[in-house]
Amino acid sequence: MTNVSDSKVFENVRPRLMGLAYRMLGSMADAEDAVQDTFVKWQASDKASVLNAEAFLTTVCTNCCLDVLKSAHKKRVDYVGPWIPEPLQIGTETDPESDLTRAESLTTAFLLLLERLSPKERAAYLLREVFGKPYGEVAETLGISETACRQLVSRAGRHVRSPASRFVPPPDDQERMLTAFLAAVESGSVEDLGGLLADSVQFQADGGGKATAIGRVLEGPEMVGKYVARILGRLWAESRLEPGNHLQVMDINGLRGFALFNGTRAVTVLTLGYSEDGRIDRIYIVRNPEKLQRLAAPLRHDPASGAIWH
Repeated sequence: MTNVSDSKVFENVRPRLMGLAYRMLGSMADAEDAVQDTFVKWQASDKASVLNAEAFLTTVCTNCCLDVLKSAHKKRVDYVGPWIPEPLQIGTETDPESDLTRAESLTTAFLLLLERLSPKERAAYLLREVFGKPYGEVAETLGISETACRQLVSRAGRHVRSPASRFVPPPDDQERMLTAFLAAVESGSVEDLGGLLADSVQFQADGGGKATAIGRVLEGPEMVGKYVARILGRLWAESRLEPGNHLQVMDINGLRGFALFNGTRAVTVLTLGYSEDGRIDRIYIVRNPEKLQRLAAPLRHDPASGAIWH
């Protein structure tokens, strides 16, 4: 291959590598680093010995992500308050209902489910169930037997199919619930919120020690409803009145959510997760400024391939 064709091959695969790395790591900055490391290793590789460029690049990227996850463990232990994946303004190229597995695999709820898995379980599950790679190829990527690979995917699947929300309602239902939720927050009405929340509802906020946020996960409609209506509602009203602040509804990780901006800088992002009966069972707020730097730049997602690109 020439240098030009080498680069072209990599650029053709880059969006899928980015989709894999972001799902693996929950951080766009870390995903970009992993993909860049993959490119460096691709440039240094013996192209004549590479039979399948995409499989080779996927293997290299996966191993880069596994290395990052090893070093990330201590950071997560020392993290201040609940950790939530970096939110991205990202929509799908097609109707999410046309490929629910991959559409769901970008939601905040699903990315948090992946946190329950070991790094190799996470990689095996994503490569097989989200990116559709054959078991043999996944096993080769991870350097394990096909039998062991099947066991990893099966074990990961049992965790991922837990009661925690992965449901993606139709866009119109998302819009309706988001509007009703915002109205209830602004009214400060616990009663209005009560009809929107599932019995399994949880609330968590990520300030990372760099912005004000509640430091524990709240559970149950009574506790969540009171906090959202009485405390979040007051804080939200105060924030809306600050000079330069404005609210913007957008697609965040494939679901409708909204962000509070100060000028062009995002300061707070809220997304929801849903139970299968369409009620709200997850409320996520991200205020850590390090996780909001990319929110203003829209990304695209192709559910058929899992690719993410600008």
